[in-house]
Amino acid sequence: MRTLLAALAVTATALPAVFPAVSASALPATPPAVFPAVSAANAGAPALSADELPSAAPAAETPALFDDGAGGNANGDDPAIWVNPRKSGRSLIIATAKEGGLYVHDLGGKRLQHIAAPAAPGKDDEPGRFNNVDLVYGFRLGDRRVDLAVVSDRGRDQLRFYAIDPAGLTLTDVTDPAVPYVFNRTQRQVNEEETAYGLATWQDGGRAYALVSRRHQTRLGLARLTARNGRVAYRLTRTLDLPARFELPDGGTWRPCGEPGERPQIEGMVVDGGRDVLYAAQEDVGIWRLPADLTGRPVLMDKVKEYGRQDTYDPKTDECVPGEERGHGGERLAADAEGLTIWYGKGGGYLLASSQGDSTFAVYTREGSNRFLGSFRVGPGKGIDGTEHSDGAMVVDRPLGRYAHGLLVVHDGRNTPADGDRENTNFKLVPWENVPLPR
Repeated sequence: MRTLLAALAVTATALPAVFPAVSASALPATPPAVFPAVSAANAGAPALSADELPSAAPAAETPALFDDGAGGNANGDDPAIWVNPRKSGRSLIIATAKEGGLYVHDLGGKRLQHIAAPAAPGKDDEPGRFNNVDLVYGFRLGDRRVDLAVVSDRGRDQLRFYAIDPAGLTLTDVTDPAVPYVFNRTQRQVNEEETAYGLATWQDGGRAYALVSRRHQTRLGLARLTARNGRVAYRLTRTLDLPARFELPDGGTWRPCGEPGERPQIEGMVVDGGRDVLYAAQEDVGIWRLPADLTGRPVLMDKVKEYGRQDTYDPKTDECVPGEERGHGGERLAADAEGLTIWYGKGGGYLLASSQGDSTFAVYTREGSNRFLGSFRVGPGKGIDGTEHSDGAMVVDRPLGRYAHGLLVVHDGRNTPADGDRENTNFKLVPWENVPLPR
């Protein structure tokens, strides 16, 4: 098996295993600007250019999704891999497609089911828009236990829940019709689109939670899942705001560029279930590590390359014009920092992060202060194109049918072959043994 070059390794600096606990009431509404610039284990670690990186080849892919009227406005975003407890070869890939809803596939990429996103409640209101998906296993729903696909509906500012049938391989909506908005109070506020965005689930001591980020803001919310009359509901129990501005080593202050009123948002998230640690990718900043219950002090474990560069928003183009490079950025992640997933297998495990700006994936150790190990690309193979501008990703560390060593599924933001000017996305299925990592 291939391994990453030894030059990619850096010396780790161990951190305490336990984060300091802080009550929710003691947390400031907006944290101070001064946070650790970056985890010591990842300061200045070398990185190869994207073209020099080793490549992982996919073995299968899901059907194309087209973000236009003819394609049902389907735009792929985030996958989850549900492991079938009865027969692992009959596991499922569940993927969000924004206004296109939710798609369910087998391990060959074949489409098995489509679930539409909810319609807009009123003429001028936003329709459902499924952004991220994650899983909860063994949730008690009445007199039975079910596995759930949990989805962030950014169009409706809600969470939605789908029970997975291991026999029929189908999903059924079990969302309580009275679920509240996650972050807003009125439909008018929901229509402003500062809504539920990124999502990660967490199971702790028999309780199930969803960690949710807010679009265009730095807020994270912790929602506890509850059962009511055979349906699944939730209540928000705690929130925490990550920084929106940062003090730089040269004494300056940096605010990531965005439209007026927008703050640097978080989307990609994952909880290390063995350590109760949340990793959250703030797209224009980097990856944060913090306790899953949103107490304690967040640590910025790695920065994007653009960190500290003062770009300027141009209202005519609705884009940020790059500013002068000031040497404060990281080495591995090109904004946006996106999908996060954890490999729990032998050797301590890995944290994988999508570096969307250069279409690569960065790899860190799971333990300690998450030492950077190296990066790779998902390239073409067996007549399947590679992955570009990847958003969500998920990996499973156990045999799944044909995938004897596990499976990595990643979003492809520019699927080919192209079909005219239609925006084309899908998901690539990569056997774990194809991923060029240390074993």
